[in-house]
Amino acid sequence: MTETKTIDRRGLLKGAAAVAGTAIGSGAMTGFPTIWAQNIKNITLRQFGTGVSNLNDIATRCKADTGITISMTAMDTDAAAIRAITQPNSYDVADIEYFTVKKVFPTGRLQPLDIKKIKYYEDIVPLFKDGKVTPTASVGQGTAPCRVSYVEGASSTKFAAAPTEWMTLIPTIYNADTLGIRPDLVGKPITHWKELVDPAFKGKAAIINIPGIGIMDAAMTIESLGLMTYADKGNMTKAEIDKTIKFLIEQKKAGQFRAFWKSFEESVDLMASGEVVIQSMWSPAVTAVRSKGIACTFQPLAEGYRGWGGGLGIAKHLTGLERDAAYEYINWYLSGWTGAYLNRQGYYSAVLTTAQKYMSPNEWGYWMEGKPATAAIMSPQGQQIAKIGDVRDGGSYYDRIGHIACWNSVMDNDRYLIQKWNEFSVA
Repeated sequence: MTETKTIDRRGLLKGAAAVAGTAIGSGAMTGFPTIWAQNIKNITLRQFGTGVSNLNDIATRCKADTGITISMTAMDTDAAAIRAITQPNSYDVADIEYFTVKKVFPTGRLQPLDIKKIKYYEDIVPLFKDGKVTPTASVGQGTAPCRVSYVEGASSTKFAAAPTEWMTLIPTIYNADTLGIRPDLVGKPITHWKELVDPAFKGKAAIINIPGIGIMDAAMTIESLGLMTYADKGNMTKAEIDKTIKFLIEQKKAGQFRAFWKSFEESVDLMASGEVVIQSMWSPAVTAVRSKGIACTFQPLAEGYRGWGGGLGIAKHLTGLERDAAYEYINWYLSGWTGAYLNRQGYYSAVLTTAQKYMSPNEWGYWMEGKPATAAIMSPQGQQIAKIGDVRDGGSYYDRIGHIACWNSVMDNDRYLIQKWNEFSVA
């Protein structure tokens, strides 16, 4: 496995030039003027976001490679969206999910990002540009990242219908989610979303307690049962929301659900303990359960996957050298090490070509190509999560990302959904 230690910087440091008193062009890390290097090592960027990617290992590696200090705060999805809107001066970098961009960006709390300053922009997977990983793949219902990736101009808060030179976030992470199961405890093959509410799992099922995500899992389940077909699961009418919440309340009162989780750690604990045998789950949570030596499967389902994606945004107030450092950080993030780190947990990185350079052929084959492992597959923390001959649940990148049926969403009737979801929560 080869790691490239120098990272080329292309046109990122115009603001730093003013501080340094000299023009700064392209060059490797060691090629920057001394005064710039001294200044950037004094910069701390405050970042917040969900626990899936606000990880100390990433901040530590960034500091070692760039000198930039990243002060990270992890929180759940809802809390992250609220902070982005209500506390704009409390952060410099927002690590948020694309479906919340629909709420956050129109408030003007984040600044449009200049793609000319993103070294690896051309290498970002097309999922975030036109929504398709293959020419025949569908974009999927809901708030697909491509629908909120671009704004119309440098000072605009209006989403653009087609790619422009200004992005809302620079994408970093995404996945195709499904149900997690304990194959040793479910007692039968699981092939459809409807099995989340199979009476055989009464008191042993769980669902995520985040409205914009949980409602999608419920919709996938309802369609799988044949009870209703949604025009767009990601943008329900009030009548569709009413029917969906009524269904969830009925299931809750019948005792189907053991728990309603909000955090990664909660989902891991529920599954590892055996309290729950089938639930809404994220791929790295399955990886975390497996790293404990417990059987856990990220189960492919006939109806497809629920997709989500996240990225890094820059606060509106950030200017000068700090803004240059934020762009520098984003470019470092896409340069490969972090992408490989995320891939090894079961996520996907936004720039696959750089991440591949930091992964062994065995790792790349297992995580990305659906090939049997030729050696043990280890987590970033060094625990074995797959043995020789194992194949990743769901197969290759294209098998999984190419079959996303819907995306986490903010609906036109979002406030109504939250009101009804709260009724479900207290029922």
